[in-house]
Amino acid sequence: MVHISAKRISRALSAGLATAVAVVSLAGAPLSVAFAQSPAPVAPAAATTTTVATPVAVPAALPAPAPAPAPAPLQSGKPAAEKVDNPYGLKALWAQGDLVAKITLVILVVMSVSTWYIMVSKLFELNKIGGQAKAAEKSFWSAPTVLQGVESLKEQSPFRFIAQAGLESTKKHEGLLAHISFADWTSQSIQRATDNVQSNMQNGLALLATVGSTAPFVGLFGTVWGIYNALVKIGVSGQASIDKVAGPVGESLIMTAIGLAVAVPAVLGYNFIVRRNKTTMDKIRGFGSDLHSVLIGSSAAAAGTKK
Repeated sequence: MVHISAKRISRALSAGLATAVAVVSLAGAPLSVAFAQSPAPVAPAAATTTTVATPVAVPAALPAPAPAPAPAPLQSGKPAAEKVDNPYGLKALWAQGDLVAKITLVILVVMSVSTWYIMVSKLFELNKIGGQAKAAEKSFWSAPTVLQGVESLKEQSPFRFIAQAGLESTKKHEGLLAHISFADWTSQSIQRATDNVQSNMQNGLALLATVGSTAPFVGLFGTVWGIYNALVKIGVSGQASIDKVAGPVGESLIMTAIGLAVAVPAVLGYNFIVRRNKTTMDKIRGFGSDLHSVLIGSSAAAAGTKK
């Protein structure tokens, strides 16, 4: 019995050892597999990194940019070139010019205004005298006496002024003046009145002649002065490109153009008015000559009646 139990014990021990070895072998197999697969967790880390970085790289997560504003449509009938201010011209010339340039420009403007005022006023005056000459032809020579003929003319008429001078000369031929012949005395009185009328008609012509002869040189002076200042500014800035030179020089040349624009009308107006004055004075001298003859004839008739 003891022998049998020892066998059983040995069997049980061998079975337990086998069982322990089996357990140990089974337990060692997963560990070996785990150690053999230990480098594999790197892949999940990369996958995890990819999944974390994926939201940052997705453009859809960023806010959409605002759309650019559409260009404003151009207004019909107004070209875009009108919105661009001209940096050169009269406005820039006045704004950028110094005191000398401004005074020169003001002188040219005064010359131009004076020229046009004189030309317009002289034309009205000549037309008025032409109408008075026609009235004198109709009313004066048809009057019965010189005195009545004088009263038929208008107050400001040069023909009435000459007729009054001739009529008064007949009343003042006495004293020392009596030593002068009546014809010479009357002729001199009428001639003085005619000269006064001619002198009044020539008022303003001297200014027209002065403007016509000096305005181009005044404009040329403004041009020279402007070019001088332009070159000084260009030298100080150190930029001699065409855009820096053309603008200031072009503004200076405007002065010459203004001078010519002032002088040409003055010269044309002077020549026209001088010619009209000559035609009008021929009529006035003819009236004075006829008046002299009438006064001499009236004086001779009166002297014959007294006798």
